Amino acid sequence: MRGPRALIAATAEADMVVVGTHPRQGRTGPELGPVAQALLRHAHCPVAIVPAPPGSCRR
Repeated sequence: MRGPRALIAATAEADMVVVGTHPRQGRTGPELGPVAQALLRHAHCPVAIVPAPPGSCRR
């Protein structure tokens, strides 16, 4: 998982990281993907999870 490692390393210099989520079909509320989960567990700064507005995600 090269991407999450690079993002986690970058959080050492950040004041905060903001991660977007989008709703999954047939589920209630947002579901976090593997990158968001990795950031929540390992970031060196606060992490804000921001849900996308309804209807804003293209599939």
